[in-house]
Amino acid sequence: MKKLLRQAIALFILLAAITGAAYAQERGTQADAKKMVQEALVHIKEVGLTKAFEDFGAPGGKWHYKDVSVFCYKMDGTCVCNGDHPALVGKNLIDFKYPDGQTHIKKMAEIAAHGGGWDEYPWPSPQSKKVESKQTFIAKIPGYDGFIGAGIYK
Repeated sequence: MKKLLRQAIALFILLAAITGAAYAQERGTQADAKKMVQEALVHIKEVGLTKAFEDFGAPGGKWHYKDVSVFCYKMDGTCVCNGDHPALVGKNLIDFKYPDGQTHIKKMAEIAAHGGGWDEYPWPSPQSKKVESKQTFIAKIPGYDGFIGAGIYK
């Protein structure tokens, strides 16, 4: 009986480790998010804003990696592309309050205006369908009154 219990515990631990590793592989890293923003800025330079925003908002493809995708806003808070939430395009969210009570689009615009960087906020994960902590790398789009971001769920 003890041997059977030990085997069951060992199997449970193995399955938990495999499940955890598989779930972790579905998640992007900070390096993934930053790299995606940098590559997206190059893409904007190569194809122009209109085509790039269209590409970023298209489902699947290069601008969707694991749980990381690109979004762009004008500095006034108007969404111009969002790979995970296309219904936000055209909406001004400068004063939208997140579940933590903060106005993170306004904060992101400020971060972009001061050279770019990271923000953390609660946001619905497209994978888990739950509100999770998200870290987003933000950069100003050169020659455009807006910014770009890509984030990861922690």
